[in-house]
Amino acid sequence: MPVYNLLQALNDALRTAMRKNDRVVILGEDVGKLGGVFRVTKDLQAEFGADRVIDTPLAEGGIIGTAIGMALYGLRPIAEIQFSDFIYPAFDQIVNELAKYRYRSGGQYECPVIIRTPSGGGIKGGLYHSQSPEAYFIHTPGLKVLMPSNPYDAKGLLLSALDQNDPVIFFEPKRIYRSAKGEVPESEYSVPIGKAEVVKQGKDVTLISYGAMMTESREAVEKALEEEVQVELIDLKSLVPLDVETVIGSVQKTGKVVIVNEAPRTCGFAAELVALINEKAFLYLEAPPVRVTGFDTPFPYTLEHVYLPSVDRILKAIRQTAHF
Repeated sequence: MPVYNLLQALNDALRTAMRKNDRVVILGEDVGKLGGVFRVTKDLQAEFGADRVIDTPLAEGGIIGTAIGMALYGLRPIAEIQFSDFIYPAFDQIVNELAKYRYRSGGQYECPVIIRTPSGGGIKGGLYHSQSPEAYFIHTPGLKVLMPSNPYDAKGLLLSALDQNDPVIFFEPKRIYRSAKGEVPESEYSVPIGKAEVVKQGKDVTLISYGAMMTESREAVEKALEEEVQVELIDLKSLVPLDVETVIGSVQKTGKVVIVNEAPRTCGFAAELVALINEKAFLYLEAPPVRVTGFDTPFPYTLEHVYLPSVDRILKAIRQTAHF
């Protein structure tokens, strides 16, 4: 079984899907000849041609509008937004058109568009290339929202997304494109959408995270174990639909919870998880839920390392919660 990084796993998923189904097409800025700014679509245009791997103008609203039309006429478009920060010009097309087609048509029209986009900080990209906008789309009924943390899940979730008849926003944590490595089957397989993974069992504290923050979370869990605090670590993978059963079951088991995401704190997904836990597991809680997040500021350039949740910040929250 080959060892791939996250980028290679995504490239392999796209190639697998395009070989299987000639209705799968890719469109976006520089996705063809260049292979994408991060090279996720490398060599795909050479294999499948410019009619299926389409270089578009720099017009995100046009990219998504075109993808919607393709989907309504029977294609399976995968639209790339070069950085998730650039998704806002397409916001109206996504939330007012793409997300609502099935509902507004009474189920007569499906709109199976996948929007892939690199997300998050960690590459010294500054405020216009480092944002984590997942909460906007989690808030939008009609969309599924995914974010893998490792190569195996990246390929399996992307292939599962292609089996959906609903639109999917597929966030790719760009900081770990090349650093996250693992065994990935060469054959087609799927990772179920809507199912979280208990990465490590523990009895003292539940730690919930997703995407690139799983890297820091894993390290913090190991350091906590050196202090005899057993942390149960959950990788959400699927933000919508959310695996509520796994989250609540773990909190009922430990009675204490820490949630980590790198997006800003106010109205971030961590806040929604806290509300959900309070609604469904309040009587099991032995300490207030704690959030470790980015800050309510534009994403900084020189202070990127301060903005992003670090191992030390996560470990401090684990200690605070465990010893409450």
